[in-house]
Amino acid sequence: MGRRTVKSAGVLVVGAALALGGVAAAPAGAAPAPSHHTFSAAAASFVGADTVAQKVQRMETALAALPRLAAAYDVKPLWDKGTNGAGITVATLVSYGDADIQAVIDDYDQRNGLPKANVQVIAPVGHVPGCHDAGVDTATCQAWGGETDLDVEMIHTLAPGAKIVVAATPVAETEGIDGLPEMMRAVDYMTTNKVADIISMSFGTAEDNFDSNSQITGLDPAFERASAAGVTLLASSGDSGATNHKKSGGYFTTRTASWPASDPNVTAVGGTNSVRNVPNTTLWPDSGGGLSKVYNRPSWQDSVSGITKSTKRSFPDITMEGTSGTSESSPLFAAVLALAAQAKGGRLGQVNTALYTGKLAGVVDVTSGNNTFNGVTGFAAAKGFDIVSGWGTIDAAKFVPSLVAALR
Repeated sequence: MGRRTVKSAGVLVVGAALALGGVAAAPAGAAPAPSHHTFSAAAASFVGADTVAQKVQRMETALAALPRLAAAYDVKPLWDKGTNGAGITVATLVSYGDADIQAVIDDYDQRNGLPKANVQVIAPVGHVPGCHDAGVDTATCQAWGGETDLDVEMIHTLAPGAKIVVAATPVAETEGIDGLPEMMRAVDYMTTNKVADIISMSFGTAEDNFDSNSQITGLDPAFERASAAGVTLLASSGDSGATNHKKSGGYFTTRTASWPASDPNVTAVGGTNSVRNVPNTTLWPDSGGGLSKVYNRPSWQDSVSGITKSTKRSFPDITMEGTSGTSESSPLFAAVLALAAQAKGGRLGQVNTALYTGKLAGVVDVTSGNNTFNGVTGFAAAKGFDIVSGWGTIDAAKFVPSLVAALR
């Protein structure tokens, strides 16, 4: 079938006839999904926020982010050379999005002395409803708006010259398979139409929430097509330490891995404690991380097999500030990669191969903390690579040129 494109309220809407591209849809007639999603504290604080003023007020902490984040991650030397993300597009993949995002980011820019953000909102799977529309869980939708605002602000903070795309889907991701086929359709749309060079995903659900391993791996083709096209995929590692929320409510009492962070097609980003003038070398205690039960260890992780002592994929691969949830961490690293993509002169593709050489400059070791959570014993950060912080965090002024050289 064909694809129909229309303009609606400043949002590019693509007709729902877009093919699934090999991604299995949820079965027709399935029971309605639970209306919950595990949000970061920052995003959850947006429940009840309907106006731009309310949204700006609730992101007050993030509004003071620029000076300390820019200083801690040492981006100014890159900016001074003109490396600010110009010519590169970073997408954030979310349910619902925020129709007020341009006004919210405009206020953020004015407060922080940033240039006006170039933000485009697209609806690649069809019309996205409003938070008060019939059939929409208002609180869930509003929290997704907070997630959207946080993602856009963090990308723009470190890569102020990059174009930002909000890819909004009309079905809430609510743990397990629900909402994820639509998100994979959005990934396929962005790949086919060359919409984004980097895609950041600030969501995740326990591998154990799916009906089967094959239900998880059935989502992989969209990621594989994106990677083959040179798109870099990033995902938050989770905010429940070594475990995760159950779809039915509560927490698992054993270690679980969060998808898509556990997917080898993705660079998983964990969280550190707050930064000031330098990167923080202590793990944020709620940062997700561990070992996949679904994916075998990819070849680029063979170099750390003696540390993980596992045949499975470990995650995260890198860490950034995560005190607003690892939903903050993934877009921050996406911004750093936008700087690298500009310096390289184009897409980076899969960056894990370069990370796992262990030879990149500008990698700052995260050496303390663990992610024990809700009685589930976690993993500890230690000197060098470790399961819970990956290679550590970064000094962008050194990391960016080193990554570019490794990928050329």
